[in-house]
Amino acid sequence: MPTPDDEARWVLLAQGHDRDALERLLRSALPSLQRYLGHLIGPDHVDDISQDVLIVVCKKIGWLQRADLFRPWLFRIASRSAFRYLKKEKRWSDQIRDSEILNDLPMPNPPSMDVVHELLGETQVSPASRAVLILHFVEGLTLPETAAALELPLGTVKSRLAYGLSTMRKQMESRE
Repeated sequence: MPTPDDEARWVLLAQGHDRDALERLLRSALPSLQRYLGHLIGPDHVDDISQDVLIVVCKKIGWLQRADLFRPWLFRIASRSAFRYLKKEKRWSDQIRDSEILNDLPMPNPPSMDVVHELLGETQVSPASRAVLILHFVEGLTLPETAAALELPLGTVKSRLAYGLSTMRKQMESRE
């Protein structure tokens, strides 16, 4: 097991573009890095996140000002990568859960497509809501697909859909 002095020496050599020293440094840090990430994100994606962290370390090792602070610096990079991964994973699982909930809801009798087209042409629906309404109801895209097509978060698509539907309902009620 390398000592902190060994790692500090390897950092300095790696900053001088010594590939062997960089490899020894990364090999010595890898087990504790993977153990740390395993506790943060679980065992499934530890290798991928570890690789991302090591790539950042290789690119930015020259920026490290104090060689004796290599481990804390490594774990800061690892923490940031892990938290980014967890945020992305949470967003993805939320989208899956939201679409599953929406698929299980009973669909009320929708107005005919002629009425929808007519209302879209007449109402004062904002262009942003209109795009969501058209993609979802006319083109038949799911809400996650609509979000991807418009490059928007799913929550934004849902709020624009709700606003557009509310405006269209008011328009239909005023007609009756």
